[in-house]
Amino acid sequence: MMRYYYGCPDDEAFQFLASVYSRSHYNMSLSTEFQGGIINGASWYPIYGGMQDWNYIYGGCFELTLEISDDKWPSAEELPTIWEYNKMSMLNLVASLVKTGVRGRIFSSDSGRPLPGSITIKGINYTVNAGRAFADYYRLLTPGKRYEVMGSMPGYKPKSTSIWLEETATADFILDPDSALKDNTPRSICDCSYDSKAKLVLLEFLLGFHMEVCFVLIVIGALLCFLLKRRQKFTLGKHKQSPKRSVVV
Repeated sequence: MMRYYYGCPDDEAFQFLASVYSRSHYNMSLSTEFQGGIINGASWYPIYGGMQDWNYIYGGCFELTLEISDDKWPSAEELPTIWEYNKMSMLNLVASLVKTGVRGRIFSSDSGRPLPGSITIKGINYTVNAGRAFADYYRLLTPGKRYEVMGSMPGYKPKSTSIWLEETATADFILDPDSALKDNTPRSICDCSYDSKAKLVLLEFLLGFHMEVCFVLIVIGALLCFLLKRRQKFTLGKHKQSPKRSVVV
């Protein structure tokens, strides 16, 4: 056994889920080696780079290790008994996951669209991200306590609410845009972004102006060429048709 207890930010929630499973088991909660039939994994034996820690930290998944038999490879004849011992534990664990915690959605107050923000609980250093499509979230918590829930999103003012969690609770957050964040954005004396935009607009105007002038000049040149050729043909035809006359001196 290890001397120190390595609990994660949601250690209370993990203890609650493990206790739900153990109390519903045939004899797991009667263990004389582990109090209540549960134990912190790191206190039992350490694992470095385990899947459970990675899923909890990066995937937001709460995972338990279920030791359901003293024999690593039980025989086929023992499987029906093991199933009877663990059946209600599994069902009750799934039911507790569905009905224990706070859920809701996050919206924008100006447009009403969903915001893929995040949810934090005061006193628990762990963040749950809302879904990107519908901005829905579910935060697993231990029932029978009061929690301060805060919804936040970059560019918006965070909001918080206090809930008393019996089994499940619903908390929707409608966040206001943080206009002060936009107004307090530091700008240099020469606003390069504005200057670049003005240059771009001027360039587009000059290009458009030059295109129009070139088009007009081409039309005028074509018209002059047409008139010049027409006049040449008219003059040439006139000389051919006029008779020669005698000059009287």
